[in-house]
Amino acid sequence: MMNNYSIELINCGKKYNREWIFRRLSYQFNTGHAYAITGHNGSGKSTLLQCIAGNINFNEGNFKLPVVAEKHFQHLSICTPYLELIEEMNGTELLQFHASFKPLSNKKTIPEILDLIGLGKTANKQISKFSSGMKQRLKLAQAVFSDTPVLLLDEPCTNLDKEGYALYQSLIQNYCNDKIVIICSNEEAEIHFCSERIHINDYK
Repeated sequence: MMNNYSIELINCGKKYNREWIFRRLSYQFNTGHAYAITGHNGSGKSTLLQCIAGNINFNEGNFKLPVVAEKHFQHLSICTPYLELIEEMNGTELLQFHASFKPLSNKKTIPEILDLIGLGKTANKQISKFSSGMKQRLKLAQAVFSDTPVLLLDEPCTNLDKEGYALYQSLIQNYCNDKIVIICSNEEAEIHFCSERIHINDYK
């Protein structure tokens, strides 16, 4: 994993048709910090996260990275409600497949990861038979344990129960201190540890 990765936005803006989602947004994201992107539903939080991921282009401004833009995706992992899992696989197969193109951290083996997120006993169960909470735990683990300097999370506790929230807090606290963590959410339980916050409505 690359140390001291940084992402800098300089007067960035995004519009659809003639409507600006946000404009004149300047911010720098640095390793070892957690950032929250807040704003009412439909305000553009997820759009901004997708722009930071490089999946959507900004319409204006400069987007500075320590690598060429085409390789940015290799340095980030993402967990979103709209991310689909390969449901024909089981949990072990999914993490093995993921690791084949984006290595996992050496902090935990795949069996240890599955045990940690409460899926050790269902490691060979087809994902299509998982509950929505089980799928969300697996998506979180896939993102958190990717050996990348950037972790992007969109409403990370979607479908999680009280135990799932506690697991999320533990994963962030114990395995993400050396990453840039950016979270889209209005739920204080998901972002209370974020030292910096971007209110997207301030950039309309």
